[in-house]
Amino acid sequence: MHTLEDAKSAALLDRATLVLNRSWRPVHVTTVRRALCMVFRDAAKVVCTESLATYTFRDWLELPVPPGQTAIRSPSVRMLPPEVILLTNFDRVPSHEAPFTRRNLFLRDDFTCQYCGRRCTSDHLSVDHVLPRSRGGTTSWENCVLACVSCNARKADRTIKEVGLRLLRPPVRPRWTPYLNLRPSQRMPSWAQFASDHKRRHFGQG
Repeated sequence: MHTLEDAKSAALLDRATLVLNRSWRPVHVTTVRRALCMVFRDAAKVVCTESLATYTFRDWLELPVPPGQTAIRSPSVRMLPPEVILLTNFDRVPSHEAPFTRRNLFLRDDFTCQYCGRRCTSDHLSVDHVLPRSRGGTTSWENCVLACVSCNARKADRTIKEVGLRLLRPPVRPRWTPYLNLRPSQRMPSWAQFASDHKRRHFGQG
């Protein structure tokens, strides 16, 4: 029978962990579960985000868990979930572009209507073509934005000039970042010291 502690540990194992290359540059985000597997195989070490000391799996396992800290628990293990790991061999940085997908568009625009600024759940937002497709507009990073139901209905098949709307910011193709598939709420505050763009509200812009 599963206990509440089992459920908490399972949730922790699915939490995000930042992956740094050998040069301490962010290259990926994985789950705590996969991060621990990499550390166990000696493909990476855990980074203590306060001291920046690195730990092997055994060393990390032997670290005492401070009182009140959330920990991964089992009958024989009590371990802090790693927030950052450092790869032992990989030193490259991915250079591919962010693919244009509905999910990535929602992340770029931070679930926010780009006309009125209202933040909504995905079922209250739609993808709007700034220049309507009927006028030759393309389905691309540079011509698509999120719009709430009311703004989308108001704009309909017209240009923003015709309807008197203004964009919060021009739509741009985001550059690739390791946080590409994460919402801001899924990112750990400790990651900010490893990537200055972590604090930006919109991923990959600038």
